[in-house]
Amino acid sequence: MGRALPFLIVLVVTLIALIDCLSSERGDIRGLPRPVWVLVILLVPIVGPVVWFFAGRPVSLEQRAGVAAGGRKRVTAPDDDPDFLRNIDTTQSRRDAELLRRWEEDLKRRDDDDPGA
Repeated sequence: MGRALPFLIVLVVTLIALIDCLSSERGDIRGLPRPVWVLVILLVPIVGPVVWFFAGRPVSLEQRAGVAAGGRKRVTAPDDDPDFLRNIDTTQSRRDAELLRRWEEDLKRRDDDDPGA
């Protein structure tokens, strides 16, 4: 078991790096194209996955949400965009609220009409 442990660790780290590389968005991968990263990860056993995690892996969501070049906070999701929030159609929200109110009234009426409850 002692001899197999280092091999298993290298295998697991290589598989994690390979899966991470293959599941990353093509435009987010840094440094080299995806096929080259796959070859580096597979052909250079210990160094390849480590280099992927430090030099090729896409930046984390926390780093993406940070300050972008130019000093402005970069918008990452529609609900973070003030313009998007201002332009939301509030009529749909009103319709939903009215529908919910009618359902609640109907439920209350059914509870009041059912003497066995």
